[in-house]
Amino acid sequence: MAASMASQAVARGLRAATSKHLLLDKCKCTQLNPRRWLNLQEYQSKKLMQESGVAVQRFYVADTASEALEAAKRLNAKEIVLKAQILAGGRGKGVFDSGLKGGVHLTKDPAVVGELANKMLGFNLTTKQTPKDGVKVKTHRLKTHFQVMVAEALDISRETYFAILMDRACNGPVMVGSPQGGMDIEEVAAKSPELIFKEVIDIFEGVRDDQALRMAANLGFKGPLERQAADQIKRLYDLFLKVDATQVEVNPLGETPEGQVVCFDAKINFDDNAEFRQKAVFAMDDMTESDPTETEAAKWDLKYIGMDGNIACFVNGAGLAMATCDIIDLHGGKPANFLDLGGGVKERQVYEAFKLLTADPKVEAILVNIFGGIVNCAIIANGITKACRELELKVPLVVRLEGTNVHEAKRILSESGLPITAADDLDDAAKKAVAAIKK
Repeated sequence: MAASMASQAVARGLRAATSKHLLLDKCKCTQLNPRRWLNLQEYQSKKLMQESGVAVQRFYVADTASEALEAAKRLNAKEIVLKAQILAGGRGKGVFDSGLKGGVHLTKDPAVVGELANKMLGFNLTTKQTPKDGVKVKTHRLKTHFQVMVAEALDISRETYFAILMDRACNGPVMVGSPQGGMDIEEVAAKSPELIFKEVIDIFEGVRDDQALRMAANLGFKGPLERQAADQIKRLYDLFLKVDATQVEVNPLGETPEGQVVCFDAKINFDDNAEFRQKAVFAMDDMTESDPTETEAAKWDLKYIGMDGNIACFVNGAGLAMATCDIIDLHGGKPANFLDLGGGVKERQVYEAFKLLTADPKVEAILVNIFGGIVNCAIIANGITKACRELELKVPLVVRLEGTNVHEAKRILSESGLPITAADDLDDAAKKAVAAIKK
């Protein structure tokens, strides 16, 4: 039973690995910018939790050093924690280009908060999860959200782990918890599987009182704290439903010496298909840490991943993208990206895709590899010819089309009078794309 619970906890981490990660592993190429969906800053997640009655530290967000100082005074706490707000882990061990070490600082002197904030705001913070030049801790002067959080520092006498996630195996939400918090849950599952506990939630019934109390007890909360923790668990589930989350992970869900159960940190993953009814939540994403090309691609329902090669890949489907990158690599080339059209493609999307690819100065050739199942190859062909003419394509273009309406598509390309190199199959296409660069 314990092994089964452990495997479910590990599955949470495995499901987080998207086809992007498989692609990068298989073709041994480097992704230049991290791909992410909606990803909120820590203070934004805590604000959502606070609004759902979840216990979090008292906090303020500040735009300037003087605002940070004022926030520290208003908190009137024994100890203050100042946190730089960037979308990367390892902030505590990071380094600013201002010379300040650490993106998380504790102090009992409010005056120090202003001095520290002055060395954070507007400077780049580099951690193990950021690009080598780091990520700028932005201010309103840079037209984005507040980016330092000033919070009351609370002592933690005990740390636990708690999460609610959607689980395919259980056809719905599942609670996963462990009395061993503050560390990677996969590590706990591997070393101490008996310390992983799971509760399957009936999506129609919600979290029952007995389930919440049992999870609280399994997390090691005793006496009055057990009921307090159970209440927090139910409130977290309410938040999970309210914001259409696919995961709410709290690590740690802590116990203080004063007898409080507090959510000290949280990671919320959202169902992007629910954006139409979660407009307020999705509006929190200011996109300033997103790759601009990925952001532009998303406007046209295109999935883009930038890499460090020079052959642009234009495909439909992640599996085909992996195969395309593999075979380019096999023939001595390196993919510059992959751009996935998806299913219900329109000519305008093809045109916009070519605009994105040709805007990349690294791209020396473009390889189009389309298998037309639900995609009509003739639509692709019309989009390609329109893009070539209007964008005055300067780099070699190799096209391999197969599937629905392929004969009409090949006729469109051959009669276009454009310098498009046709390929018989994927292997032929990769060879021709690599050869085009070497000319």
